[in-house]
Amino acid sequence: MAANYWASTQRNHWQFTKEMLSDIRESLEEDDRNLIQQYGLPDRRLQSIFFNQHLSKLGRRMTVRQQALATAQIYMRRFYIKVEIRRTNPYLVMATALYLACKMEECPQHIRVIVSEARNLWPDFIVSDISKVGECEFFMISEMNCQLIIHHPYRTLMALQTDLKLLPDEVSLSWSIINDHYLTDIPLLYPPHVMAVTAIFLALVLKPTQAGLQSANAAAALTSSLSNLNNAQSSSQSEAISSVTAQGRVQNLVKWLAEGEVDVKAMIDCTQEIISLYEVWEQYVEKTCKEQISRFVKARGLDK
Repeated sequence: MAANYWASTQRNHWQFTKEMLSDIRESLEEDDRNLIQQYGLPDRRLQSIFFNQHLSKLGRRMTVRQQALATAQIYMRRFYIKVEIRRTNPYLVMATALYLACKMEECPQHIRVIVSEARNLWPDFIVSDISKVGECEFFMISEMNCQLIIHHPYRTLMALQTDLKLLPDEVSLSWSIINDHYLTDIPLLYPPHVMAVTAIFLALVLKPTQAGLQSANAAAALTSSLSNLNNAQSSSQSEAISSVTAQGRVQNLVKWLAEGEVDVKAMIDCTQEIISLYEVWEQYVEKTCKEQISRFVKARGLDK
């Protein structure tokens, strides 16, 4: 893996603004307007939840590491800003993304194992022909311009664990929040270290309050805390820092942030994206997502 994120293809070719992502997706939809009108799909975040859960099931069958699963999710997100989902078999794309991610994360799985496990999990959508995964892999690599190295927030989390004196349960909660951020556009919007620090902040703030991220009050409190932190970072006033929280480790984190160069505005946006995801998650019904995806896969013969 390239040691420097700032010189990486991820930073230089796969980090966008929200406006850029919206324009890319609108252009993609415009090219396939009739197809989109014919086959409706759920909210993109609900699709991401569906793909995440099914990728996790496939990964568990082969004891794949979490980082490989995360890389597979980013590959799928990149791929689907270049290719309209209704022109693909998402089940084949999931299997292929995981196959490719395992190669890149140095935990390779044999293509026959991937196909066999995927077919056992999704017998109606995966054929036994291994060449299908090979063809899809070539297609995916081509659409990503062979830019396959992914930098993840996990490394930053582990590096800050000692510096910020995080407890094991705080690290675990931060890790879980990082896992969930792959269900959003955050990996395409912000550097991985921003999400790592956001996850730590959320874990520390939520733990002492015993609040849920889904709560509107929790959302307002978190945004307010980060806004205060942004003011503290700008003015370097200790009063603003201490107003964020009285909890020891949180105060250490806030002081560390106020003295550093982490983009707090980006942290606020990441926080809002995560909270929005959890709110949408309450509406998730797997059966509905599966039916809508299956409808265009079967109708267009993409499962053959």
